Amino acid sequence: MTVTQDADPTREHVGITDTFAARRYFAKFRRITGHLVRVAAEMERDRLLRRDEVAILTGYVARLANTFEALGTKYLMTGRDGGTYLGSLAIDRVESGFPIHRELLQMAADASQLDRHLSGTPGRARLIEEMIARIVGDLEIPTRLQFTMSQRLYYEALAKGNLFWPQNDPVALWQGEGDGRRRYLLHWAIYDSQVNLPTVYLLELEDSGRVALPKDAARWASVQAHLAAQSLGGLKLVTIASGFDTDFDDLHPKRLRRLHLGPMYSSAFTRQHGPIRDVLEAARAPAGDDWALAWTVEDLQADRVREERKGWFGTVERQIFALDPFEGRGAETGATATRRAVILPQRPYQALAELQPAGFRDVTKYVVSAAGSVMKAQ
Repeated sequence: MTVTQDADPTREHVGITDTFAARRYFAKFRRITGHLVRVAAEMERDRLLRRDEVAILTGYVARLANTFEALGTKYLMTGRDGGTYLGSLAIDRVESGFPIHRELLQMAADASQLDRHLSGTPGRARLIEEMIARIVGDLEIPTRLQFTMSQRLYYEALAKGNLFWPQNDPVALWQGEGDGRRRYLLHWAIYDSQVNLPTVYLLELEDSGRVALPKDAARWASVQAHLAAQSLGGLKLVTIASGFDTDFDDLHPKRLRRLHLGPMYSSAFTRQHGPIRDVLEAARAPAGDDWALAWTVEDLQADRVREERKGWFGTVERQIFALDPFEGRGAETGATATRRAVILPQRPYQALAELQPAGFRDVTKYVVSAAGSVMKAQ
């Protein structure tokens, strides 16, 4: 078992306790996050995302890449000490293939104590000198000093910022004005604790309030708190949007999208079920190409508006959202449309094309070439 030395096969969360396995895991995600930017560009060409939305998504992917780089440094010495003082990276090998939510919570806690850790640790130059002295003078591998260096680099990475946190608060982008209303695109992201996946939200709304939303301290704080509390993968988009519409009379949600970046599947690190397992087994791809990443976009759009009485003489505007009309799935999905995609290297894609499993017929395939370019399969 590559993932862990003593994993219980019934457990969903396991630790990567082998040094080289941990490094391969982070190298895999380094490549995958690089491909995600190119996939977003393909989605813009297909008019699934606008240019400003691609820029937002690219920003979150960059933050996610920085988070993986920081965690890779933190666990650089995994397995070299037998786990006595470092432990191991915990991943969700069944649901997502990503690190579990607790890893990012710990990272956020570590970031809150940066000054203490950096001031209490020798600098890089001094650590290198001590390691050389230990190697040359004592003829031994300076494992403890190497661990100290890895932690120093980890906290330096946290100090650089621009990381994907468990909760990334909403940001409002001005989109212009029409019919006497201001228009905004709100975006925020979370690392969903229920499924251990990074999830990005995009909300287009109209503002009929007297003060512009970002400048209205009371409303803006309430909006941020509301959206953060409702950002759960288990909630349908129509539930989130309807709740927002009800709680804010002068904010009118017109479109809400949720992008799930994952799960990641790999024979080396995750336990697959169904067609994806057959595809990866048939591909027999080398370690760097043994993966597939799912990408799901849920889209909810307002269809029309109705007036609702409020108080003795007042009325408020409420949105009626369009749900997926096909096969009665709208009530089930809570969205106007759901688009699924999979990103995978050439070898797994060739196996997928040969097997043609039924579950992938309506899934868009983005294929990564050996040179790293990305194209949509026809």
